[in-house]
Amino acid sequence: MWTGKHIRSPLVRSLFMSMVTEGEAETADQLEWYRCCPDLLGESVRPLFVQSHLDSDTKAFLKHSQEKSGWLFTQLYHSLVSTVLSPMVSRTSINGFLGRGSMFVFSADQFQQLLRIGPDWKAARLLDLGAGDGGVTEVMGVHFKQVYATEVSPPMKWHLQRRNYTLLGIDEWQHTGFQYDVISCLNLLDRCDDPLHLLRDIRSSLVPKTGRLVLAAVVPFQPYIEVGGKWERPKEHLKIAGKTWEEQVMNLCNEVFQRVGFELEAVTRLPYLCEGDMYNDYYVLDDAVFVLRASENA
Repeated sequence: MWTGKHIRSPLVRSLFMSMVTEGEAETADQLEWYRCCPDLLGESVRPLFVQSHLDSDTKAFLKHSQEKSGWLFTQLYHSLVSTVLSPMVSRTSINGFLGRGSMFVFSADQFQQLLRIGPDWKAARLLDLGAGDGGVTEVMGVHFKQVYATEVSPPMKWHLQRRNYTLLGIDEWQHTGFQYDVISCLNLLDRCDDPLHLLRDIRSSLVPKTGRLVLAAVVPFQPYIEVGGKWERPKEHLKIAGKTWEEQVMNLCNEVFQRVGFELEAVTRLPYLCEGDMYNDYYVLDDAVFVLRASENA
């Protein structure tokens, strides 16, 4: 292990120790991304909590984000275009146009652990709602014969088509005449106008008994929708009680998901990562990722 013990120059020693301290602080912060107090989750949720960790895929995403944030001229161009377009175009579409802002929700291993499946597990159909550029869709899609996606941003639709995913309209996926083995709704619930209606549509679109919903929600839960570059409150404002990550997860499970006919199968805490810019290597929010099944009693 490197130390500053044998560095003679006071200046070099100071710079070295500063680098070490920053690295240790970053590592400590990253450990917090996964921290949960299971005792605060209650008897119904506690046994279903899955402890996640910083793994190789997550580290690779962070490393790539750090490298891209150092591309000075690219970042200056991105900043200029974003400033010009932001009053008229959504942030999602700007990112799609520039090919930046890719998201990371979970690794392949974390997805498999949550669903309790192996690397070779296969099913017929996946539907990824609000799929963005398809980066997270790709993590899940290897397990399915057919991959469907929805997206409202034209530049993001182009990215999805390049990956050969079947695009469905936001009012079309519920009425295709077939159902899905897995539907993913990743960080979309707090960005839609009618979240409870969305959840009910998802429930009726899953294959009976075996179908699963993989849902990620940023905690604390703060619902807003983007309209013409501006943020507004949705028509149906879900108010999630609780101040801590654990309290809000409990409230989502017991008040929201049960209300629309879902029951919990697994939950974990993960960082919701986004590629950075010239100001930050990456951006991170706290995510709760749930695996839900339709309740037979609903």
